Amino acid sequence: MNWRAWRRKWLTEPLYRMAREAMPSLSATERQAIEAGDVWWDAQLFSGNPNWKTLVNVKPVALTPSEQAYMDGPVAQLCRMLNDWDINWTHGDLPPSVWAYIRQHGFFGMIIPKEYGGLGFSAYAHSEVVRRLSVRSVAAAVTVMVPNSLGPGELLMQFGTEAQRQYWLPRLASGEEIPCFGLTSPEAGSDAASMTDTGVICRRNIGNVDTLGILLNWRKRYITLSPVATVLGLAFKLSDPDGLIGVQPELGISIALVPTNLPGVVTGRRHLPAMQAFQNGPTEGKDVFVPIDALIGGVEQAGQGWPMLMSALAAGRGISLPSLSAAACTFAAHTSGAYARVRTQFGIPIGKFEGVQEKLGRLAGNAYLVEAARRFTCAGLQLGYKPSVVSAIMKLHATERMRQSVNDAMDIHAGKAIIDGPGNYLGNLYRALPVGITVEGANILTRSLIVFGQGAIRAHPYLMQEVTALGNSDQLAGEDAFDAVIWKHLGHSTRNALRACGLAWTKGRFASVPQGGKSAAPYYRGLSRYAAAFALVSEVALLTLGGSLKRKEMLSSRLGDMLSELYLLSAVLKRWQDEGQHESDLPLVAWCADQAFVTMEKRLDDILLNLPMRSAAWVLRALLLPPGMRARPPSDQATARCANILLEPSDTRDRLVGAVWEDHDSPSVELLERAFELVIEVQPLLDRIRHAGLKDWRLAHASGAITDVQASLLEAADAAVAAVVEVDDFAPGEFQRQS
Repeated sequence: MNWRAWRRKWLTEPLYRMAREAMPSLSATERQAIEAGDVWWDAQLFSGNPNWKTLVNVKPVALTPSEQAYMDGPVAQLCRMLNDWDINWTHGDLPPSVWAYIRQHGFFGMIIPKEYGGLGFSAYAHSEVVRRLSVRSVAAAVTVMVPNSLGPGELLMQFGTEAQRQYWLPRLASGEEIPCFGLTSPEAGSDAASMTDTGVICRRNIGNVDTLGILLNWRKRYITLSPVATVLGLAFKLSDPDGLIGVQPELGISIALVPTNLPGVVTGRRHLPAMQAFQNGPTEGKDVFVPIDALIGGVEQAGQGWPMLMSALAAGRGISLPSLSAAACTFAAHTSGAYARVRTQFGIPIGKFEGVQEKLGRLAGNAYLVEAARRFTCAGLQLGYKPSVVSAIMKLHATERMRQSVNDAMDIHAGKAIIDGPGNYLGNLYRALPVGITVEGANILTRSLIVFGQGAIRAHPYLMQEVTALGNSDQLAGEDAFDAVIWKHLGHSTRNALRACGLAWTKGRFASVPQGGKSAAPYYRGLSRYAAAFALVSEVALLTLGGSLKRKEMLSSRLGDMLSELYLLSAVLKRWQDEGQHESDLPLVAWCADQAFVTMEKRLDDILLNLPMRSAAWVLRALLLPPGMRARPPSDQATARCANILLEPSDTRDRLVGAVWEDHDSPSVELLERAFELVIEVQPLLDRIRHAGLKDWRLAHASGAITDVQASLLEAADAAVAAVVEVDDFAPGEFQRQS
């Protein structure tokens, strides 16, 4: 007892005062954002000592029989109904038959429970539907994904009253109501707290009935489905100047459901986002009156709009755009590999040139990684977590790798991908890239402020408790709470510093490996090494910079990148384990691991170059980056091995890119796939002809070296390749705009 009293007086109290001075108070908006959602595997990584048994024991995702039947039935049929060229360039919208089919088969109600008329799908099934639609039409995928992500449905399920759920959810599930959600305004993009959209609680005579309600005024933009929506989920600042529901005049951000047919609501005008034809546009409201029960959750949720939004986004952001991105990465890898195999220059497939192989190898690695991360994140969601930091990582890095993959695919296809037309299967995806980068939290914002800024406090074993203690208005209680946690924190930091140093100087050689993971042992050990290094450098950055770290956005971004790479590589190892630990898949795992290690070392090096306290940076560099123990990027041979997976049929290729292409029903892609199959089939015959000293199969046929049947097969292969290489052209009048 005497020791604790002495520690409290002479150690804890001075530390508490220093920390309170260094740590700026969190705004209500910041605190609500940090507290939203859950922590999951990100907390293991932040500890610096992830438990691989926990990773191994995460149950792999799988569709239920009813979900699989939906994929094989309505989803497959919807894909067959979609013609992306006509949607974007002829109709400028989904055809009426497609809208009707989407409503009829419950696509707007995938996340709504069955008791409310929805499909009650798992996160993985929701993700699979978006992924399947994305390779046929971005417009269709966005139309389906938005009502199932951040929108009235998700908000009602989490926060709505039972009466609101009973009324709205069946209508949303059946498509009787089409929802949209209005958050962004000209004045408030990322800074939602600066929105000027208002709601004033007042009384109005409605139908000779004195009605308590809200008088709304708003101006929003970039709202997907706004032009066709029948109900608008609206975020606004709520005030109660007359004290009609309480004593607080300014209640803060709130959310209400507003039927778009009310007087004063203006919708219908459209934006054109990056030439994508999904419905998106502005909405305005002038003196629109709604009853008080239009507030989602009722009066009890007045002023709670921001934490409601953050909680809803914690799940949805981890599904929608990552699913589209995973599909795009696989799409780009598959088409690029097939095209590089059938397209020849100088008498050999272009996929055999090292310059092209560099792109193909990266395409294969990114496709494997993003799909692995998608499945792993869905597994966490299905365990009941709403991992806000993980969702931010997924949105940011899945879309960035999508951008890289589609750019690589464009480079490989060259003129084939530049000339637009119904036969161009990449052009529209390329144009759509900025949409994914920008929406649901622009990537610059997500990288510089959210991933580490939120993760450092939320996922750290002790920091959230310390911040809460430091923010306690009761200083005595705050000191008690601080004393209870700070010494645990210091003990944890000391152990982690020793561990990080030992792992760095032995290159992780003695780190633990999960049972059965022997072939991937170097990658588990590398992850352990860099997780410990990340945890240590994070502690030092927080200690030396305190609250000012959130203003050091470039440092925060690099720390966030390290956390992201740790998560993504964990997902890669999890996928390899779940798929049966195939040795033939290890080149993909190795490529992803080597790329992650070198990226983390680069970020660590940059952090230490820019850490303001130079003495701390020097010590960390000596501890964590010893000479001769540095990571190396994937070798040329490793990249070529990954590239070759895309160029030849194999079980590994099927696991990597095959699933996206089942019943794809796109003429241009089917043509490419058929050409690929024929080229592979005739390759032994061509090799035999060349070994015989003949340069052309026609000469071989004329000389009787091959049969008529073989010649027909070679002719079919040539014709298929010629059709693939062909591009669209148009009559001059077809470009004329209608007056």
